[in-house]
Amino acid sequence: MVNRYYIDCQKIVSTVDPGAPISLYINPDEEEKKYLVDSCLIDEHTLHSALDPDEQARLEWEPNHVALIYKRPKNYSGEKELLFKAATIGLFIFKDRIIIVMNEDTNLLEGKPLAKVSTLNEVILKLFYRSIYHFMQHLRIINMIADEIEDKINKAMENKFLINLFSLQKSLVYYQNAITSNGVLLGKIKNSAVKFNFKQDEMELLDDILIENNQCYRQAEVYSNILASLMDARASIVNNNLNILMKTLNIITITIMMPTFVVSVFSMNVPLPAGLNHLTLAFWIILGLAGISMVSFFLFWKFKKW
Repeated sequence: MVNRYYIDCQKIVSTVDPGAPISLYINPDEEEKKYLVDSCLIDEHTLHSALDPDEQARLEWEPNHVALIYKRPKNYSGEKELLFKAATIGLFIFKDRIIIVMNEDTNLLEGKPLAKVSTLNEVILKLFYRSIYHFMQHLRIINMIADEIEDKINKAMENKFLINLFSLQKSLVYYQNAITSNGVLLGKIKNSAVKFNFKQDEMELLDDILIENNQCYRQAEVYSNILASLMDARASIVNNNLNILMKTLNIITITIMMPTFVVSVFSMNVPLPAGLNHLTLAFWIILGLAGISMVSFFLFWKFKKW
């Protein structure tokens, strides 16, 4: 699927004009791929890299265009058990137009980061800013989820909460790798600013984006270190909760066994001591002895502070 856009009054506007300066290909089919390779002279390997979620960010100079492969957060799916991953986007920059290739629709050219753009260079830079902004949002969500899981671990003993924490930690590793990769790419773009014909305000925007990317990486690193350092402590909490439960169950079992033992003694097929078999209150006496044994054990347990 292909969507086309142009810039009007500092806004990106959708159009059906095939000559529009911005073309967005979402999961292109074979016919669209053939057009991009044969007509636009995009390298086939680079095109497949733009659709490969495991590809690293990079910059390539081609005879008639510049190819940028960069990372962005992948749309989260609840089926992945709190696993956040990064996806890939390809930017192919020609003299008077840009072609964007991605494997899923995420409303890439909408939202606050791209609210005001005047040139194609600004579109390129703000696409990077939108990716950083998206990473920051996901990091906040990951931190909130981690806090909720931590509260649940303090009260529960299920392994699924620890597994969720491992998934979040793995997600942060993916994000750190993606953000670092984008940072290297942004550094290469800055070193080649003359070839991109960046203006002074665009260079300032690029510097701001580099700072934002570094801050995003540090935030991901902090969250990752916190999860890693507290993982063993949280596992110990689960084990401690299990020990407390086993202790409680043992106390309940012993408390029940004491009166059971008393009743069993007087239920044997032998004459009862002190002629209890002739007393009308024999049942209540035995029941009272059972109760006294249970209370005695309870007081002994309290005295020992088990």
